[in-house]
Amino acid sequence: MAEFPESSGLLSPFQAALLRAVLQRPSPALWRRPVCGLWCRTATGQDPGRWVGSGCPAPKEKAAGAETENFQMVYRFDAIRAFGYLSRLKVAQTALTVLALPPGCYWYSQGFVTLGSLCVAGGVAGFALAMLCWMSYFFRRLVGILYVNEAGTVLRVAHLTFWGQRQDTDCPVADVIPMTETKDRAQELFVRIQQYSGKQTFYLTLRYGRIVDRERFARVFGTLDSLK
Repeated sequence: MAEFPESSGLLSPFQAALLRAVLQRPSPALWRRPVCGLWCRTATGQDPGRWVGSGCPAPKEKAAGAETENFQMVYRFDAIRAFGYLSRLKVAQTALTVLALPPGCYWYSQGFVTLGSLCVAGGVAGFALAMLCWMSYFFRRLVGILYVNEAGTVLRVAHLTFWGQRQDTDCPVADVIPMTETKDRAQELFVRIQQYSGKQTFYLTLRYGRIVDRERFARVFGTLDSLK
């Protein structure tokens, strides 16, 4: 079993244990059946903005004119689906926990439950909310798929929303800091995608993700062999 380095400060012990549990699940081949079109594309793969299935939100934060461009996949992290399911499960669990507080207050007023039991329920609900915010912060920045347009000027990052759905974010390649200029190492569990403008930081794992197009990937992030 692989050891997860935590000294880089990018990953807490809990997040490392969570990722280990997800990656030990069955092979991604079992996830190929589309569920609400979360990470499914058309068979040709030439239209990265088109969904398969119904009831799914349209990708957001697209650059102007990007819808008409042809994007090529350069990186993929198959286990992102499992994190999407986990994110939605956490939202549902937190909602149920919080919704149980009003009936608990009513039962306390009627003498059916003690004050101690009500305080425990309130503590559990508060902890669930805190964990939801903490997990969502990480999941919303975890990269599932990376695309680059034909001209090599726009990087499209497919990641999760708060609700565990897919969202695409476009950013200029010129604004992306190459990994050769950062302190991150390719051997670490997570490396950061940072921008010179400091708008948003994403996390991707080169250890468990697949670089589909190494040449295009190197044009954006630098040659892997030269990473520190």
